Amino acid sequence: MLEWLRRLRRPDPIDPQLWRGTRDAVPWLNALDAERDTRLRELAARFLHEKTISPIGELSLDGQQRCTLAALCCLPLLEFGAEGLHGWSQLIVYPEAFRVQRSHIDAAGVLHEGHDELIGEAWESGPLVLSWADVVADCESPRAGFCVAAHEIAHKLDVLDGALDGTPPLPRPWQREWARDFQRAYDQLVAEVEAGRETAIDDYAAEAPEEFFAVATEYHFSDPALLREAMPQVAAHLERFYGRSPFQELGSAKEAR
Repeated sequence: MLEWLRRLRRPDPIDPQLWRGTRDAVPWLNALDAERDTRLRELAARFLHEKTISPIGELSLDGQQRCTLAALCCLPLLEFGAEGLHGWSQLIVYPEAFRVQRSHIDAAGVLHEGHDELIGEAWESGPLVLSWADVVADCESPRAGFCVAAHEIAHKLDVLDGALDGTPPLPRPWQREWARDFQRAYDQLVAEVEAGRETAIDDYAAEAPEEFFAVATEYHFSDPALLREAMPQVAAHLERFYGRSPFQELGSAKEAR
């Protein structure tokens, strides 16, 4: 009951000095206009109020670092809103990439077990998990095509309609257009990977439709020009869903390298 009442209470606003430090730490924020900056600050305050941030092992996170995590996780919610925070209550932060045990039963009924090394994970009905080292690396190279926080939040948005399938909750007509255009682009990417050709975006996107959506989300925020060139229809949907990328007016990061 006390936890429920705490969540109902309006969150305290983020201290202006703390927010300035967060803007300095997160390059995407400095490119936002004043209105979207205010909206993000309010979402981040709600995130800090509602979510438990749990560092693992010897990792210690100060107020500035926690605010940075909140801002990164809320950046994909600027248009969708606070409803994107529903369904989970904890952000687990490892110092660096972490290992998880996997098991599956193949078509012959044989159990296979192994370990994967991850930099982020979004549990369908549980916490969000991030590697702090990779969050920092994303902020240091914000146009390299990677943003692990945005990737995992995309999964959280995806599953809000009850299915992790690469399509977040949308009005029905838009949902049909989204599914058509994303499936077409995904199928083309898979064909390129299977043919051994170099792909415009990270080929991990070919793993599954939900990973395609999450990886495309990373490019929307980190290299929108490349995404528009490679997959214009996908880029248009993401701009409508997330709003304009903070780097929308800049050229492709590949051109800058």
